[in-house]
Amino acid sequence: MSVYTQLTNDQFATFCQSFGVSFMRAIPITQGIKNSNWFIQTTDDVDGAYSYVLTLFEERPPADIEKMAVILNQLDGKLPVAAPLAVTDSDAGTNSNKRYVIHYENKAITLVPCLAGSHPEQTTQAMCHDIGAALAMLHETLQALQPAEQYGVPLYPWADVRDREMQFMPGDEAKLMSDIWRSYTELPLTTLPNGLCHLDMFADNTLWNLQKGEERLTGLLDFTEVSVEHYVMDIAITINDFCTTWGMAEQGESVNFDRSKMAAFLQGYESKRTLNNDEKRALPVMLAKAAVIFWLLRLNVIHYNRTEGRTGDNIMVKNPDLMKRLAAYHWAHVEKSQDNTVFVLEHARYKDDDKNNDVEDFKLIGVFATEQQAQAAIEQLKLQSGFKDYPNGFHIDAYTLNQINWSQGFGC
Repeated sequence: MSVYTQLTNDQFATFCQSFGVSFMRAIPITQGIKNSNWFIQTTDDVDGAYSYVLTLFEERPPADIEKMAVILNQLDGKLPVAAPLAVTDSDAGTNSNKRYVIHYENKAITLVPCLAGSHPEQTTQAMCHDIGAALAMLHETLQALQPAEQYGVPLYPWADVRDREMQFMPGDEAKLMSDIWRSYTELPLTTLPNGLCHLDMFADNTLWNLQKGEERLTGLLDFTEVSVEHYVMDIAITINDFCTTWGMAEQGESVNFDRSKMAAFLQGYESKRTLNNDEKRALPVMLAKAAVIFWLLRLNVIHYNRTEGRTGDNIMVKNPDLMKRLAAYHWAHVEKSQDNTVFVLEHARYKDDDKNNDVEDFKLIGVFATEQQAQAAIEQLKLQSGFKDYPNGFHIDAYTLNQINWSQGFGC
């Protein structure tokens, strides 16, 4: 990633010695936008190879990076991750006694093994399937770390960035951002499963063995943003990058989203973890909201670099306009689907109000233009006679107009 803090060879040697590694040379890594990173060549490396990556975390406090080390150790062996090396003067007992972080000017430094492979310039449907399965495995594996809030870092206050940046946006851009944000807040967020999420699984945070036709995932990188979030948001963030072809500057920086790649991703994900109906309904809005978040992230990097006076050839800034255009694409699909979708509210009276029991009575309550209107109807009815004794019987189904919703026959 970008290099913001300059270190001398003597400093590199001292840091590497703390992890039991003999230093020969540091090679700056200039991709990315947040931390300072170098490949580390050791005295045992030959032919210009390098064995480790040293990262100086420019913003995250050391306590957050210690949490990241625990997360990586939890995933190690199940997914291709680079777990941080332990500091050699640590207690050699249990993992809980080990330290994985050293400090430099109140910033954290880690040293991790290099993973084989390279970043993909383009993705395939097979790669989208595989990263979907990997993300589901990540979600499932990290459920063992409880309570999850103790391991994840706080979510960034993107609403504050939104309020600052919207003051300077053209009216159409501000409206787009506001409409997407409002639609997100109207989702049934409490029904969406959540847990520890990566939240930055872009293609440039993955490594692959890219033999044509046999692409194999070899590395998952950058766990600094792991937070407790809805799984479907993590899915949306990953889909947005893996399923989009980003044109180069000489190609006009086109933004081309591939829905067949998204279908492959979701198939891979659901091979490890099944999405519930609420997650499936929320995904189109989440795709738009995820693009908004990364639109704001890139604007925030520009703001931070400007206020901190950070300049130079090693500072890389990604174009926020690309994420704005992706957000607009997804929002157009949301608006189109909203025009053709109705929400059917029904109530089933289960014996003892237990959905595992037989249905004793069934009521079709109404058909609504929005899910929010159907939810409002539930709030109006749930305290009325009868309904108040069977609160678990309400359910909402979304139906697309002029489309057969049952395509097969049935047995008697």
